[in-house]
Amino acid sequence: MSYPDISNVVVLDNGGGLIKAGLGGERNPSTVLPNCLLRPLSSKKWLHPNPPNSTSDPLDLTSAAVRRPLDRGYLINQDLQRDIWSHLFTSLLHVTPSHSSLLLTEPLFTLPSIQRATDELVFEDFNFKSLYVADSPSLVHLYEASRSGPTGRIVSKAQCSLVVDCGFSFTHAAPVFQNFTLNYAVKRIDLGGKALTNYLKELVSYRAVNVMDETFLIDDVKENLCFVSLDVPRDLYMSRKGEKDYLYRCTYVLPDGITHTKGFVKDPAQAKRYLSLTEGDDDNNNMKEMDLIEVTERKEDRKRVDLSKNEFDLTNERFLVPEMLFRPADLGMNQAGLAECIVRAVNSCHPHLHPVLYESIILTGGSTLFPRFAQRLERELRPLVPDDYQVNITTQEDPILGVWRGGSLLASSPDFEAMCVTKSEYEELGSARCRRRFFH
Repeated sequence: MSYPDISNVVVLDNGGGLIKAGLGGERNPSTVLPNCLLRPLSSKKWLHPNPPNSTSDPLDLTSAAVRRPLDRGYLINQDLQRDIWSHLFTSLLHVTPSHSSLLLTEPLFTLPSIQRATDELVFEDFNFKSLYVADSPSLVHLYEASRSGPTGRIVSKAQCSLVVDCGFSFTHAAPVFQNFTLNYAVKRIDLGGKALTNYLKELVSYRAVNVMDETFLIDDVKENLCFVSLDVPRDLYMSRKGEKDYLYRCTYVLPDGITHTKGFVKDPAQAKRYLSLTEGDDDNNNMKEMDLIEVTERKEDRKRVDLSKNEFDLTNERFLVPEMLFRPADLGMNQAGLAECIVRAVNSCHPHLHPVLYESIILTGGSTLFPRFAQRLERELRPLVPDDYQVNITTQEDPILGVWRGGSLLASSPDFEAMCVTKSEYEELGSARCRRRFFH
């Protein structure tokens, strides 16, 4: 069998938050950019966002309006997605679709009508030569199985893993066996990076300044300052004390539109002071005493927000926002937390797979980048798992690019062309018949 010309395979991880795009066989994508159009206050037109490594002047995204083609992970605006892809292929990747194959990622459980709309985009609007559609967990498994190291050896030897994908729109716990995602066992939480950003917006707007229109600004706050708490009651108690040297307090400076168009952390060293707090640094006696005198102290020490300053403080918001992934019920959602979601996914598989799945849990997606995420997940998971099973959680080297790298690896395999659906097959058989090739 002849090897595919991997330079003509476009690998496109079309996420709800970010698009990762590049050519098959490469280590990293050529471009990573938000999957949206923007309209800054200074413009009347909808603009394409600049890639992070762009040399052009950065856009002032203060109160910028945003339009996204994907909502809750699924394509809802075909015309908008066409516009974004057209800019991506012509201006950034410089590829000719009619001479290229496309490897495209698609969310699990995508409706047939959305699959049909995607196929129309690929074959009728862009005229790609052929198409392969993959889901994220199978690509993550493929990439991790190809790597050296303990996790790679376990995954490649057992040929199965449990991929926990905490993305922009939702979170999946997906068992993968021999590069195939076991769809009947996949469990989902309707909570991702977008919901966490919106929750942080509400907290900051209620406690400090109105930031309900500042999507990109609060995204930056979340990524730079939020972390996962290992002991929530202790940390909440410490925040109630209201001490000036409170370990979790830090200040974020808002853009002024003149000297800087992006917000920034005022004191990065102060923002990392929470790392000095180790397990067991709580005093139960002090907590009881504090509870008795808390009411009188809070009235005197309550911090008033100075609206003349171009900054705001964060305290317990830093760990309460990521906490929603472990306790969705606190947001009023009738859904299980991440640890219980993983146990349910494993229990839906054959009992012989249970010990191996717990031993090869792989974390991917941008929402797993919170500090201490894996440590907290293991602590929550251990009591729910039988004692004779080992729990091993691995975070991908780069959780944002992990899916794309798996796609790049698949695109460079000798069997890739045979797995694709060609344009002529699509025209002859239609979308539904062609899609059966991607089922397992």
